[in-house]
Amino acid sequence: MPDDGPAAGAQRRTTVTHAAGAEYEVGLRAFFGYRDLGVNAATGGSYTAQIIRAIPGQHSNAQWHTHELEFQFVLVLKGWVTFCYEDIGEVTLQAGDSVYQPPLVKHVEVAHSDDMELVEITSPAEFVTRVVDAPAGRS
Repeated sequence: MPDDGPAAGAQRRTTVTHAAGAEYEVGLRAFFGYRDLGVNAATGGSYTAQIIRAIPGQHSNAQWHTHELEFQFVLVLKGWVTFCYEDIGEVTLQAGDSVYQPPLVKHVEVAHSDDMELVEITSPAEFVTRVVDAPAGRS
């Protein structure tokens, strides 16, 4: 196999995870649970894919922030979530809706339904998140 980037040394093999018995861990946001889909380990940290779901009764207290990464994509599986982005403003995503978030875009999670579940794919798997001031004209 040719050397094709940072994950070239990783053990590449088909990776399967099953929903039955899946565990959700504490992650970046305390009001969400995070389920690792095995992509981080399978790609040597080049990518990650995870299911993020709301913890019923917990609500957003997120701050405006950016992520230092190359790629971030979100697909809502269930429920709804509202984000606000510095470039396009507020948007509510429902099951089947998706968003590509460009690197370093300022954004904040505003609200979500108690049954919200989404898939998030990022590259690289590990990245820095920085709290930032709200963009001009946004609160």
